[in-house]
Amino acid sequence: MTIANLSDLTKTTSCPLLIVKVGSSLLVDAGGVRREWLQGLVSEIAEARARGQGVVIVSSGAIALGAARLGLEKGGRGSLADAQAAAAVGQIALSGLWADLLAAKGLTAAQILLTLEDLEDRRRYLNVTATLARLLDAGAVPVINENDSVATQEIRFGDNDRLAARVAQAAQANAVLLLSDVDGLFDRNPKEPGARLIERVDGVTPEIHSMASSDSASGMGSGGMTSKLQAAQIAELAGIALVIGNGVHGRPIARVAEEGIGTLFRPRRKAGARKAWLGGRLRLKGELTVDAGAAAALARGSSLLAKGVTRVAGMFERGDPVAICSEDGRVLAHGLAEYDASECARLKGHHSSEHAELLGYAPRSAVIHRDQLVLK
Repeated sequence: MTIANLSDLTKTTSCPLLIVKVGSSLLVDAGGVRREWLQGLVSEIAEARARGQGVVIVSSGAIALGAARLGLEKGGRGSLADAQAAAAVGQIALSGLWADLLAAKGLTAAQILLTLEDLEDRRRYLNVTATLARLLDAGAVPVINENDSVATQEIRFGDNDRLAARVAQAAQANAVLLLSDVDGLFDRNPKEPGARLIERVDGVTPEIHSMASSDSASGMGSGGMTSKLQAAQIAELAGIALVIGNGVHGRPIARVAEEGIGTLFRPRRKAGARKAWLGGRLRLKGELTVDAGAAAALARGSSLLAKGVTRVAGMFERGDPVAICSEDGRVLAHGLAEYDASECARLKGHHSSEHAELLGYAPRSAVIHRDQLVLK
């Protein structure tokens, strides 16, 4: 099933399961919850369910709602403690809001709060997959948010754009719709004269990244265009289409799908489930720098051998995820290390025939096997 055009988002044949991410600025403004707008969106979700589409909602807004109730400055983002407290209060209000509005349309809401580690740890990731599958089979509408009340600065998504892409992987969705306060990706800052909306992107390249702005028009959320492009890369690896659309307007899904206003990121490839999970990881334990010969061999589908490693960074153990980088700093791949960091440091630059003498035992053939490696 392929999403070729924006209109395919609302077709059950091309998009049986859609992830809809709603930004904070769409849910909440200076006057509180934008209930009328939200009711319109829920009506669209009900219409999608009626035509046979599954829908998962990734909803921001807990911190903004909680900050308003607690009277916290800077929208609850003045400090980590403020954000955690605001999230604890706001999440109750947010889940209740979705539950009430969906119930009015005869739909059952199911709340799931996730941390980064829930989707970075393989076993917990599979548990999330199983839970989502069961909820969707039962006809529920999962409403997902990051568990900001316990997330820390070091171990968190930090924005719901990337969370939505990871949820799409776990749910095996067909497309992700990121509703934000912009029409899509522009070739430059959309505030600049002559800025042009990019309607379709076939693969996120450095050139595409150069078009991104980190600005969030509302100042209320945590994600800008850069986080959305990172989300597109995560989705792309899993063969999932991603769309950026403007949610400020009424009935935003129809505006994107029927009027064709938005940016469609079409995936160029589809990795296997395990490799898609690995390639979408945001938290890596270390980094291996490789020479030009090793980089070329990786591009041909080879394993990473120690001879091509020129630098080892980080503290990691066997089985931990690491980045493989070129000598100019570009991330070439993610992989699961066959050796710990200290062993890699001893082996780097050495031929396989020397490994047994260096380590004192019969070594494994590669630093990272090709079956545990995914190119970026």
